[in-house]
Amino acid sequence: MTVWQQLTLSTLPPYQWRKGSYLFRLLSFVNRWQSGSWLLTHGSEAIGALLIAVVLALGPFVSTGLIGALLAAVGAYWLLVTLADDGRAAAATPIHYMVFAYWGLAAIATALSPVKTAALAGFVKLTLYLFLFLLAARVLRSPRLRNWLITLYLLVALLVSSYGIRQQIFGVRQLATWNDPTSAMAGDTRVYSYLGNPNLLAGYLLAAIALSIAAFFVWQRRLPKALAALMFFVNIACLFFTDSRGGWLATLSLLAVFGLALYYWWRPYLPSFWQRWLLPIVFGSFFVLLALALLVAAPFRLRVLSIFAGRGDSSNNFRINVWQAVFRMIGDYPLFGIGPGNSAFNAVYPRYMRTGYTALSSYSIFLETIVEVGFVGFAAFIWTMVTIFNQGVQQLRKLYQSRQVQAFWLMAALAAIAGLLTHGMVDTVWYRPQINCVWWLMVALVASYWNREEPKDSSDSLPSA
Repeated sequence: MTVWQQLTLSTLPPYQWRKGSYLFRLLSFVNRWQSGSWLLTHGSEAIGALLIAVVLALGPFVSTGLIGALLAAVGAYWLLVTLADDGRAAAATPIHYMVFAYWGLAAIATALSPVKTAALAGFVKLTLYLFLFLLAARVLRSPRLRNWLITLYLLVALLVSSYGIRQQIFGVRQLATWNDPTSAMAGDTRVYSYLGNPNLLAGYLLAAIALSIAAFFVWQRRLPKALAALMFFVNIACLFFTDSRGGWLATLSLLAVFGLALYYWWRPYLPSFWQRWLLPIVFGSFFVLLALALLVAAPFRLRVLSIFAGRGDSSNNFRINVWQAVFRMIGDYPLFGIGPGNSAFNAVYPRYMRTGYTALSSYSIFLETIVEVGFVGFAAFIWTMVTIFNQGVQQLRKLYQSRQVQAFWLMAALAAIAGLLTHGMVDTVWYRPQINCVWWLMVALVASYWNREEPKDSSDSLPSA
């Protein structure tokens, strides 16, 4: 056993946690009740998929309060079926262990918070999101339900993107000062569709872009492939029209990760020339096209160059001032932070902020994590991210051996996670429920491949060449 395997929990038995659990022994009567329930015996996964589908279908269009109520229903159902089953479907993966560890540290941060009531509210929200992860990781083990839920999300995202493009064509009232009022882009339209904020819309569409690429390979007939291609171009066009610089950088990260995964998948079937030169040619061509776009399209050039303007751009200047206050907060609460959630942040931040720079978050998920759960929790967060990518790569290698078409969903999940983390470096839209649900869906998608059985249906595999 290598040190890396120990660090990423790769050798832990997935069902061992149930064997030593006193809770499940005490509640064994629930298992006996389930064995006599036709609905839970034959339709528990389908019911779980339906609950997740409702969250995905309504997420962009309803209030955060309703999303919270739906997540509570998801959590109640996960508890019911987990306590009732025989332990196989409830197997814990290395990703589960790390998520549980982070949740435990968040509980400690809540107990030690200087604003305990506000932190408790954030801890409850975190727990609700984790319920979605737990149920989705269980349900998505079924290729049929996995395909169904992903298709639903892609159709909803297509509706959201289409409305965003309509806003670009016909114009839409800007709900806030999203552009530097002193720049040439001050009057530029930034679309926000049903989500009310361009950066939030960009974050929501990242997973849709990755999954639409995967759908092109997974869906076998011509019409579904054409739909997948349409979804990709509509989603990426809408994200471009958000003018979200973080979203643009995240898209580059997403496409790079997916491109490397596709190269790994098809490399053995490429001629020797393309095995050596395909990646340099693709990335080189991309940078040439990017340079041409910067030279030809003035609005695009101004928006990109504003990334490097430092305090010369009002948005950059605002973030820098917020980050300086956040650093002082971290200095006062370094180990376990101030407690999870935006309510805790809003209660503590005014003591440190510079006058005129009110903020609802730290504008970086990495800084936000340190603020909320300290460096101890941040170490668990980084460890969790490493475990997610390690498990994703391990399962991708296994799927590669049998050329299973379902591997493309796994590639998409890893690419989407990379994109969301990149976007999160400069924004905290990751903490809004619409994006947080998508984030945990992607993490659950990776976890769902752990110890996956070989499919009996030959149609679930790709041809060897």
